[in-house]
Amino acid sequence: MDTAVLTLRGRGDRGEGGDRRVQAEACHMHPLPAGRPLSPLNKKRMAEVPMSCDCFVSLPPGSRDDHVIFGKNADRPRDEVQEVAHYPAESHPPGSMLECTYIQIPQVEQTRAVVLSKPAWMWGAEMGANDQGVCIGNEAIWTREPVVPGEALLGMDFVRLGLERGDSAWSALTVITSLLEQHGQGGQCKEDPVPFSYHNTFLLVDRNEAWVLETAGRLWVAQKVTKGVKNISNQLTIGTEVTAEHPELRGVAQARGWWDGEGEFNFAQVFSPENPPARMELAKQRYKGGTELLQQHDGSVTAAVMMSILRDKPSGICMDSGGFCTTGSMVSVLPRDTSMPCIHFFTGTPDPSRSVFKPFIFSDFSTPVLRVVSPQFGPDDPVRKQPRFQSQVDRRHDLYKAHQVALSTMETNPDEASAVFEILRELESQCLSEISAILSGEISGEELGDLFFDSVDTEIKFYQ
Repeated sequence: MDTAVLTLRGRGDRGEGGDRRVQAEACHMHPLPAGRPLSPLNKKRMAEVPMSCDCFVSLPPGSRDDHVIFGKNADRPRDEVQEVAHYPAESHPPGSMLECTYIQIPQVEQTRAVVLSKPAWMWGAEMGANDQGVCIGNEAIWTREPVVPGEALLGMDFVRLGLERGDSAWSALTVITSLLEQHGQGGQCKEDPVPFSYHNTFLLVDRNEAWVLETAGRLWVAQKVTKGVKNISNQLTIGTEVTAEHPELRGVAQARGWWDGEGEFNFAQVFSPENPPARMELAKQRYKGGTELLQQHDGSVTAAVMMSILRDKPSGICMDSGGFCTTGSMVSVLPRDTSMPCIHFFTGTPDPSRSVFKPFIFSDFSTPVLRVVSPQFGPDDPVRKQPRFQSQVDRRHDLYKAHQVALSTMETNPDEASAVFEILRELESQCLSEISAILSGEISGEELGDLFFDSVDTEIKFYQ
């Protein structure tokens, strides 16, 4: 097995007559302690951890540097494959239609380049970024507004639509709220015939600010965040500090007897369900744990700190509970200085404590990274056939398969697995140092469009 050198190639290494190489090291993986399987006691403890997703943001002065830091764990059904897919900017004919996960909507004439971490079976995404430095993640939520049966736009569809059509966090928010009012939200949220649907909250971030967007049916409320740290989970968090809202929000609340129209309007109190599902109640522990972790690092948040938060198992943020686990993770660094590139790190594999975050930078010369993209099944896909989800297909991509083998080795040969993970753990630190040097201007960040390609390729080789 080769040790420790990932070559990050520029265009000159892609057949255009150069041999420029940027020495940096592959990005990172943290093993379980000593690479050993979980004890029965720890398995029991983890089975009791609340199930939910978590989104985080740090804006200066919460960040150590003049950067906005975004992070998210996507907690999904255990066997669901999450792919990392890059879609370039594209022009579309006037009047064309867009096929989302379940419904068609009118397409816009121009969409932005996006990179998405997405469940492989759906059109939308759990989280992602666009070439304008906008990042979005979503969370499941239940409110007093009932989840309407039938198919509409999924919360994950809104994430992708906001990224494809928005050039700032606020403009992406207006894209989402407009489409929410027009088309509604709903539909099956997992690849299974057993009904499971919900409403959504979103964290939208750019180089300057963040927005929390919380929805209830077609209604919505938003809160602007301009400094410090903030996290969201599977619950309503916007109280009286409302920055923007649906024009009929308070009227609906008053008409339904949820608010008397006279006292202070507290969205979370007014719209939280009287008998919330256990998932929401348990998520309060994770929300509190995430808030505490952010506050511990307030003023010193970096990409490495955000990754450590996403890997935190005692809080349940790195989740492994029953049929759900953290299936993909993302961390983004958005420098306030617009001359600096935004860096987006993705795992593309489950459990960030045993996965590698790999850096992606938007470039006109990026090599497609097909080894983290799942196979396509066209009209024969069980998602497209009616009735839906009557069978399953193998959506595993190359990186997912290699990672599964590595986790299996951890169980059967912990010493060998631990050695591999220790190498990757060291490479993570070196990779982050290289990125930090690029963002501080100490070294050139030119021609790093293939950074993600080379990182994925190197990780797979380490597993073989």
